[in-house]
This record gives sequence, C-alpha cells and structure tokens, in this order.
Amino acid sequence: MSQEIYPAEPEATRRDASQAESSRASRGWWDRNADEYQSDHGTFLGDDRFVWGPEGLDEAEAGLLGPAGSLNGLDVLEIGAGAAQCSRWLAAQGARPVALDLSHRQLQHALRIGGEVPLVEADAGALPFRDGSFDLACSAYGAVPFVADPVQVFREVRRVLRPGGRWVFSVTHPLRWAFPDEPGPEGLAVAASYFDRTPYVEQDERGEAVYVEHHRTLGDRVRDVVAGGFRLVDLVEPEWPAWNHQEWGGWSPLRGNLIPGTAIFVCERD
Repeated sequence: MSQEIYPAEPEATRRDASQAESSRASRGWWDRNADEYQSDHGTFLGDDRFVWGPEGLDEAEAGLLGPAGSLNGLDVLEIGAGAAQCSRWLAAQGARPVALDLSHRQLQHALRIGGEVPLVEADAGALPFRDGSFDLACSAYGAVPFVADPVQVFREVRRVLRPGGRWVFSVTHPLRWAFPDEPGPEGLAVAASYFDRTPYVEQDERGEAVYVEHHRTLGDRVRDVVAGGFRLVDLVEPEWPAWNHQEWGGWSPLRGNLIPGTAIFVCERD
C-alpha cells in the first residue's frame, strides 16, 4: 500500500527577508490560499463592498477616499485587490477602477464573481502604468504589509497619481506586533518588543520563505509616507463596532475593544 507524503508544516520564525524573497513568498502564498480566504471571508467582504479591515469599517460611511458623490468619473487604482470587491463598489459609485494584484488565483476569483472591472496581475513595486494615470489609489490590507521596501511602493503610487491625488491604505496596526496573534485573552499580554522590526517569516524545510510579513512602527509608517512623496492628512484607527461579533485571525471583539487592530493612512500627492 502506498503511503501519501504530506508537506511539512512551515516553520514560523523572525528573520530578514529581501524584497525578492518577500514577493515570491506572497505570490505563492496567495495563490495557494486564495480559495480558502475567499471561502472564509467572502461573505463578510461581500462581492461589491469596500471594507477597510476586520473591524468592518465601510468606505460608504467613512468617506476616506472623498465625500459622497466625489468618486464619479475618477480613475482609481486598487492595489492588492484580491477578488476586486472594493473595485466593484468603486465602479458602482461611477468611478473607473483598475484592480491590481500579485496573485493570479485571487484574480481568478475576481473573474468568478464577475463585473466589468479591468484586472491586472503585477507587483506593487513596479506598477505597469504611465505617469499620472490615476486620480486616486487605495489598498485595504493589500501589498503594503508584505513588502520589504514600502517606500518603493509609495513612490510608484505617487508616480502613477496625478497632482493632488489621494492614496489611502490600511495595514495591521503596528501596536499589534507586540502581542501574540491570538483572538482570546492570551492575545492581550505583551510578548515581544514593539521596536523589533525583524520580519515574521514562515519557511519550508529548505529554509525558503513561504509567507512574509514586515513590521514597521507607527513612526516608521509616517516617515515612509513622507519619503514616498506624500503628505499625511489623516490616520484612522477604527474602533470595534458593537454589531461585529466575528473573529478573523487575531482580530476579535475582545481585543478590538481594548487595542487597535487596523491603521488607515490617508495621504495626498502634492
């Protein structure tokens, strides 16, 4: 009788990871896990809803991209679009969105859901668009947490934005890196230094990264925004709403009512 051989569970560690290694790991991880991600979170995300993070802050009420009605006719780039849920919402507001993602499988889910949004498979650090192609750019937990050089991404975003263009992105709140990624009480005790910027890496038996996430402090993020050529106009830390009872990884009502889970940076290109 033949015996099936299953791949070993990745080893979690903290170590340096280059931009190239991080990009390869992200593409592979999202291609392998896109099906499960969309199955687990697709209902919460919706097919045409713009949600900034696990708290459930909706762009329809937050208006971080601009006042109601102001999106009509604007060219918008969504970076790390996944299945393009946010882009469909933008299209419904009269915008002309383009949904970009590194993962081929995530974009296949965008095709499965449907709609008329153009889809582009590309790396956020090398955007395949001409200078000044867009009025707005946005990213809900896409690309920025997974890149070794966020300033390169920001400079690319600035390049493809028109003067006065807005760039809004959300990431895991930097404070969370000091706590275990657990939704229960065990996730409320500080377990690591907030100032340790060493990336979180999951690696296979050969030592090759299969998942990489990069930590930046809040001050680092602000300095990266400025170094990328933007002016920071708002920093939003969504509170956990009473209606949201779900757990999503380390996000939960218990933790969300005590410590911030998401940081949203609202930036403008001068």
